[in-house]
Amino acid sequence: MQRLFCPILIFTLYLFIAHKGYAQDKGRPTMAAAPVTEGIKLDGKLDEPDWAKAPANDQFLSVVPQEGGQPSNQTIVQVLTHPKYLAIGIRCFDDDPSGIVNFSKIRDADLENEDHIRIVIDPFLDGQSGIIFAVNASGARYDALVANRGESENEDWDAIWEAKTTIDSLGWTLEIKIPVQSISFKKGLKEWGFNVERRIQRFQETIRWANIRRDQWFIQTSRAGLLTNLPEFTYGLGLTIRPSLIGFINKEGSSAEEYAFDPSLEISQRIGPNIQTTLTVNTDFAETEVDTRQTNLTRFALFFPEKRAFFLEGADIFEFGFGLGRSIIPFFSRRIGLYQGNEVPVLAGGKINGRVGKTAFGGLVMNTREFEIDSTNFASSSMGVVRLKRNILKESSIGFIGTFGDPENRGNAFTSGVDFTYQTTRFKGDKNFLLGFSGMYANRADLSGDQSAFAFKADYPNDIWDVALTYLRIGESFDPSLGFVPRKGIHSIRGGMTFAPRPEWEWLRQMRNQLFGSYIIGLDGNWQSYRIFTAPINWRLESGDRVEVNYMPQGEQLIEPFQIADEVTIPVGKYHFTRYRLEWELAAKRQFNGQLTWWFGSFFEGKLDELEASINWNPSSILNFELVGTHNVGRLPFGDFEQTLFGLRVRYNVSPDLQMNSFVQYDTDSQTVGINARIHWIYHPQGDLFIVYNDNTFNGTERWELLNRQLLIKARYNFRF
Repeated sequence: MQRLFCPILIFTLYLFIAHKGYAQDKGRPTMAAAPVTEGIKLDGKLDEPDWAKAPANDQFLSVVPQEGGQPSNQTIVQVLTHPKYLAIGIRCFDDDPSGIVNFSKIRDADLENEDHIRIVIDPFLDGQSGIIFAVNASGARYDALVANRGESENEDWDAIWEAKTTIDSLGWTLEIKIPVQSISFKKGLKEWGFNVERRIQRFQETIRWANIRRDQWFIQTSRAGLLTNLPEFTYGLGLTIRPSLIGFINKEGSSAEEYAFDPSLEISQRIGPNIQTTLTVNTDFAETEVDTRQTNLTRFALFFPEKRAFFLEGADIFEFGFGLGRSIIPFFSRRIGLYQGNEVPVLAGGKINGRVGKTAFGGLVMNTREFEIDSTNFASSSMGVVRLKRNILKESSIGFIGTFGDPENRGNAFTSGVDFTYQTTRFKGDKNFLLGFSGMYANRADLSGDQSAFAFKADYPNDIWDVALTYLRIGESFDPSLGFVPRKGIHSIRGGMTFAPRPEWEWLRQMRNQLFGSYIIGLDGNWQSYRIFTAPINWRLESGDRVEVNYMPQGEQLIEPFQIADEVTIPVGKYHFTRYRLEWELAAKRQFNGQLTWWFGSFFEGKLDELEASINWNPSSILNFELVGTHNVGRLPFGDFEQTLFGLRVRYNVSPDLQMNSFVQYDTDSQTVGINARIHWIYHPQGDLFIVYNDNTFNGTERWELLNRQLLIKARYNFRF
């Protein structure tokens, strides 16, 4: 281990010294806000006198298809400020309004493939965090937190804000109102980081106001412009009281129906503009959408993301490490309030998150009610996490995380870890470069042996070249009670590169030639897995369609039998096989679009075909259909198997504030049909109503049998003071 640390430390020192020679900021572009004097009516028309007086900015340049080119259509941005809110008005000129691509109205829809506006705000001006707002021409709203320093987004985060749009003969206009109570900010700042991006989908065109570089991501707030002339914002008392009332009818199998009425309460108090405390009592997550089922052809646990609003608020603060993905997550909030996929009643909890100077911090404590683990064991538990992260240098950070408690109330459970990330968007002048280290230790009464983990990653993620190297060492007893670690007792080395040129061909937008490899050995020195992933063809066409061909040799050494399907077990041994993939993606600008994937080739001394389909039909912005399906056919010496999974999602979007969605799933492994139907009505910017119907029915040997059925109604309102 010391031999590994020495070159890493020397390389890190070189980066710190070399950093002084990087190109300095050439000056951020600025955009001045104007005060609200007469008031605005949020209708998407921008016809109030205040808009007429506000400075207008139309200095946009294209990022794709040409970097720094002139946009095909003009875009004008204006910003108004009030002590209690921020208003943004945008006029998107379009010489052919009938060609505007917009088919979503649902909240948090994926707007990437439609005409839309994205806005990123950095209210702390730290260049490492931010808030994202996006709206399409139909008024569908999307919000998220900047994650991994701009490399990704936490799209499950939601805030209270409003947006209205109109489409006319000149194009479309957008009007946004963001209450300052909905965001955290650094008090006293007269300017925030700010950037605006527009997508014109039929031309596959993206334009920006600031950060006109393909090598930088739009949400990298260190490269954003500045919104100036801000007032002294006020958030009032900073108190939010959100009561919820839930009524439901439950039926389990053949038992009698149960009726219940259950209130819950959440109280948030701001301690200054950038610190918030929250108390939750009798917490309910009834409105959370069900997980999408997955098939699993590996011997490791599947990952399902967090979707519950209480845990998503301030989730960016609890991020740990850099680039570890799902290999190690020392704090995974789904461990709280869920056990083996079933909800565990939460009695009460508290949370604090915020920033003081250059330090971000968060803390969470939750107490669950007693629940049944098995027929003889019951458990209740107190669990929590503390996270500290300090910004250093210009774009880097160092931090600590600690968790305590165990979902099954196993004794003396805690996890601690430290992480450091060096980041610059000015490597060799204007390139991204990141370097990360982290170390962790997990303890629990039933653990012994090596309970530590260490990670290192270097990444050069840029438009033409993207090169990365990751090393993980995970002890055989590293098992964080509130974490997610699918594979333990290993050394893992992963590395590779993407070369993505943009040839000047009329029909081709960009090539992505990829080569990635992974090699995993046990702590005893014996190899366990390897994989070489190649993409000799991964082409994005000028039409927006994409075609990909993959060649992937891989190997697995099983030290114990692996049951891959019912009555099919792969014995101990060394296996080498080769997988191939053909994939075709239809551009989402079309009413009918989707993706078809076929994996084929050898597999554990046999053959395996994996067919995957994701098909979307958008006959209008009101009605959307999505069909997903997987069909696996395995022919192995140890037995044959077939697995089928499909899901149908239907969305009826009356307006951006009223949606009716249904999701039906069936898979042959569980032989269960699951139905999740939801009506979500945002009857006021601070209040909403949910009506949810869940039904799970099992295909028995003789007839369909009801497993459970539930109908619930939940109403909630945010009282702000």
